[in-house]
Parts: sequence; C-alpha cells; structure tokens
Amino acid sequence: MRTIIARFNIQPGKETEAEEAMKTMAAAVEANETGALAYIFLRNRKVPLEVAVFEMYADGDAFAAHGASAHMAAFRPNFGPLFDPASVKIDSLDRVAGFTR
Repeated sequence: MRTIIARFNIQPGKETEAEEAMKTMAAAVEANETGALAYIFLRNRKVPLEVAVFEMYADGDAFAAHGASAHMAAFRPNFGPLFDPASVKIDSLDRVAGFTR
C-alpha cells in the first residue's frame, strides 16, 4: 500500500475556482483509478487557504498510474493560477498501526 499526504495553499481570492478544480479531480480519480483506495481533499479549518490531500493507493503501480493519468495532467496547470506552487509539500508515509474501514 502507498499512502501520500500532499499539502499546498490556495491562491488568495481563488477559493471558489480551486474548490471546483479539487472536486473535478477527486471525481476523476474515483471514476478512473481502481487502485486509488482513498483520495480526499481537506481544507484546514484554522487556515482555510491550506489544503491537504490524503491519498491511499493499492500499490506503487496504482500510484504511478495516478501520476500518469490524463486527469492529473489536466490538474497540474492549476498550480500557479489557483494553487501556490511554492507551498507544495508531498510526504510518502508508511503505516505503523491502525486500520481503514
């Protein structure tokens, strides 16, 4: 299993367009990536311009397929106009304990 947490900021004043881009991306991942077990965009309650994406993939191949997908290629150009590319932080995590339902 491959787990990723990606973090980045929404450009000020672009919240509505950014939310639409995130909803479109999440729907495309759900519809097209059977190896994506979870793909959830989250906004920070204290700092609403901060976004985290919680991603779980069945394996490395599923993660690679995500990166090579047409919808990911369509989402990337949003970094600049909607999302701050300088704020991007991506962590690849290993499970220590816990469960998913």
